[in-house]
Amino acid sequence: QVQLAESGGGSVQSGGSLRLSCVASEYTFRHRPLCIGWFRQGPGKEREGIAAIDRDGQTKYVADVKGRFTLAQDTGKQTVYLQMNSLKPEDTAMYYCAAATGSWCYDWTGTSMFKYWGQGTQVTVSS
Repeated sequence: QVQLAESGGGSVQSGGSLRLSCVASEYTFRHRPLCIGWFRQGPGKEREGIAAIDRDGQTKYVADVKGRFTLAQDTGKQTVYLQMNSLKPEDTAMYYCAAATGSWCYDWTGTSMFKYWGQGTQVTVSS
């Protein structure tokens, strides 16, 4: 069992920045997450994977956010951060973090490998 809590969302103007946090808790050392993914779901759109980080700190990004978004983790605080710069109106979405305990980030862009999900945090970017 892993519990996830996102925070840091808000409203910004185009070109602005936000830092999202994902705190993982309630897991045993044996079942600590191997992969943490960030997903977003815009109005009328499907949930899409945008970035992931594995337990060793290796990061992956989709082309749309690469160079603008950066992942980092603080293992002591059990927290993964998503720094989002140069935000665009099309980045407007609900952002979710998700955890996988049985697999590394091999198929991270899909939702199926992630068993645990947070409640999401809203990001709104105005033009």
